[in-house]
Amino acid sequence: MLKNFFILCSGADKNLINSCSNAEQNKYAGIGATVFFTAIMAFIAASYALFSVFDNVYMAIGFGFVWGLLIFNLDRYIVSTIKKRDQFKMELLQAFPRIMLAIIIAIVISKPLEIKIFEKEINTVLLKEKNDLAIQNKSQVTDFFKKDLEQNQAKIDSLKSDILKKESEVNSLYNTYITEAEGTSGTKKLGKGPVYKEKREKHDMALKELDTLKAINMQKIKSLEAEAKTIQSNLDKKIQDTQPIIDNFGGLMARINALNKLPLIPSLFIMLLFFAIETAPIIAKLLAPKGEYDFKIEDYELVAVNVLAQNKYQSELQRKTDAEIYDTIYADIKNNQELYHYKKQKATELLKLQADGFVAKQKKQL
Repeated sequence: MLKNFFILCSGADKNLINSCSNAEQNKYAGIGATVFFTAIMAFIAASYALFSVFDNVYMAIGFGFVWGLLIFNLDRYIVSTIKKRDQFKMELLQAFPRIMLAIIIAIVISKPLEIKIFEKEINTVLLKEKNDLAIQNKSQVTDFFKKDLEQNQAKIDSLKSDILKKESEVNSLYNTYITEAEGTSGTKKLGKGPVYKEKREKHDMALKELDTLKAINMQKIKSLEAEAKTIQSNLDKKIQDTQPIIDNFGGLMARINALNKLPLIPSLFIMLLFFAIETAPIIAKLLAPKGEYDFKIEDYELVAVNVLAQNKYQSELQRKTDAEIYDTIYADIKNNQELYHYKKQKATELLKLQADGFVAKQKKQL
């Protein structure tokens, strides 16, 4: 039963192969088994590739099954259409387009499995790329909010600078009235005289202004610091919101690009392995000697060609014979005087009717 199934996979004619020897049947069963297992590999590869895209097991298996059937049908068609002839170069030329197609199929099949085989190495590459993307994202988001933060900090620094200037002014006035009282500057008279009182009043007024300025500016600074916290919170939220996008960076295209960044040799050998598997049925068919099944196929084709040639010859001969017969018939009719006089009479009647009709039409117009 398994042998019959593999022969079916090879695309061989069932009735014809059953009439061949057991060795010939085993040869085509081997070719069919290669076609079948190639389709199984295509199904596994396509399912994994689609699972990495859709993250849905049932959808991946469904599409993978369809892809496996497509590859199975294509390989079966390729193998079944290669006819064994006595000239190897002609057979190779016949198989060349199919070999090129097998190369394309091998690349398509091998890529998803390469991704799975080198999954750990690819994850390392993706992790590095994710870290780089996270750093770039944080830098871009920070640059976006940088202007607002700088403007906010500049306002806070300006308010603090105003307080420091006023404090410096108050301290200067304090030193002025103290040194006046000590007699070390100003009037240089020891004691608290009128000048001392005047300078003390300036200091006290400046001190009140400082207290008022501190109260106002500190309130503004508090408001600006709250605004800065809001901006920083928005910045952190923006980074947090965009992080899942970076974390999900690992789709099929990203993994293929990561695979291309790995050393070429291991990936190349895997692709060559799948190329060997994909072309195995074709190569086996080309290298196999011309067997009993091939002779019988050729015999059936020769019979069909001969029958077609005979039918074509007979049809052409019949056409020529019919043409000669009809030429003779119409030649005899042409020389028949009775038919000549009859046609002459009818033509004369037709011309008379046309003349009468023309005259009647002219009379109406007049």
